[in-house]
Amino acid sequence: MADLLQNIYLGFSVTFIPLNLLFCFIGVLLGTLIGVLPGIGPAATIALLLPITFSMQPETALIMIAGIYYGAQYGGSTTSILVNIPGEASCVVTCLDGYQMARRGRAGAALGIAAFGSFLGGTASVIGLMLLGPLLARYALAFGPPEYFALMLMGIILLTFLSSGSMIKSLISAGVGLFVGTIGLDTIYGMQRFTHGSLTLMDGVGLVPVAMGLFGIAEVLANLEGEEARDIFKTKITGLLPNRQDWREAIWPIFRGAFIGFFLGILPGGGVIMASFTSYAVEKRIAKNPAAFGQGAIAGVAGPETANNAATGGAMIPLLSLGIPANVIMALLIGAMMIHGIQPSPFLVTEHPRVFWGVVTSMYVGNALLLVLNLPMIPLWVRLLKAPYGILFPLILLFCLIGVYTLNSNTHEILIMLIFGVLGYLMRKTGFEPAPLVFAMVIGPIMETTLRQSLLYSRGNFSIFFQRPISAVIISLCMLLLLVSAIPRLSGKREAIVGEASEE
Repeated sequence: MADLLQNIYLGFSVTFIPLNLLFCFIGVLLGTLIGVLPGIGPAATIALLLPITFSMQPETALIMIAGIYYGAQYGGSTTSILVNIPGEASCVVTCLDGYQMARRGRAGAALGIAAFGSFLGGTASVIGLMLLGPLLARYALAFGPPEYFALMLMGIILLTFLSSGSMIKSLISAGVGLFVGTIGLDTIYGMQRFTHGSLTLMDGVGLVPVAMGLFGIAEVLANLEGEEARDIFKTKITGLLPNRQDWREAIWPIFRGAFIGFFLGILPGGGVIMASFTSYAVEKRIAKNPAAFGQGAIAGVAGPETANNAATGGAMIPLLSLGIPANVIMALLIGAMMIHGIQPSPFLVTEHPRVFWGVVTSMYVGNALLLVLNLPMIPLWVRLLKAPYGILFPLILLFCLIGVYTLNSNTHEILIMLIFGVLGYLMRKTGFEPAPLVFAMVIGPIMETTLRQSLLYSRGNFSIFFQRPISAVIISLCMLLLLVSAIPRLSGKREAIVGEASEE
């Protein structure tokens, strides 16, 4: 207990450095803004801002990026309630009851309970992260290369299994990401692979141009193709503080949403999205009047909004404790860590305590800032929703070009960004998801290194992965998931569950 308090004190001492506090504020403000504006997303924003973080201290950069991630969950609820368009995929469920509350003149109460639920969910997840993160990291220190390889393999399999659409397409996307990750110098022998004499490719394909292309350029192309009309519900927003009856109906959904969101957020894949849908399903199932859901039930707003913010803290656990990203945002966060010379691993807690505890405690401060920011700034977000996309997309393209070029002053990286932008657009058109590609590209080199270390240790004998109990169990689970997806009846059930969530 004394060690935990000492570590929390260290974390807050890092967070309350004026520069770190400033960038925490900037991160949550930007996160809220891009959550409010549909069609941009935190992945594209983080990709755009990665070059700016190169001159920062590692903890400052990660505090800002984390703020963008959980701030976007706050902002997404505003568009869901007022416009009936989810700013984030995790806020889709909020549209069902939030917009109906707005139509009944209760937009203020819906926005207020969403803000309070988000704050409580985010706070609960930070407490869980403080308690479980170091504990998990302590046990993970006993992991060797075989166990570490098995964990990362499970991350890829789970990401593809839980992603929407075809698992085969997700696996193909991950395979392309693994291939892209091998371009450059061999991680053990230092030989060139797939570089074709290019000096740019000798360093490997950069994460920033790939992410900006897949999430920035491709997003712009997709949105230009068919812009959604934003019919903002015209009502005076009053009564942002929920009344006693609202709290009575929302308090237990908030507690359940925090619990569901935190533990589902740990799972690789769509943890945040799964959390909000699961919370809504649970509340509807146990409600005394299920018919009220979809008609403006405040529990249908409180539960999912709490769950998606709690899931952001849960997603940090495998990243900070094991060095394994739970989703594409965490993969970008790993890229930022590697850029700053921090190798993501179970040793992060002991080797970089300022980074670990600084990021953890900054999330508590950031959630408090979001609560203070969101309620008074709702009228401003409503005005921003009226901004036409024709003004936004040239600015996004400009930031992409400037960000990639200033990285290494290399025009070839602009070409790489444009190639992946077109690829990302085509992937969206054909049902392939870009997230597994980026996920596999980031962890691919680490995965390859641990695989080869394991085989060097066993003199090329693959049975080492089944001789060690932990890796054997994890790889068996991976094989079971692949088997489930291969059996038509079970595969159909999986796709039906994912499809039902997508339709809602």
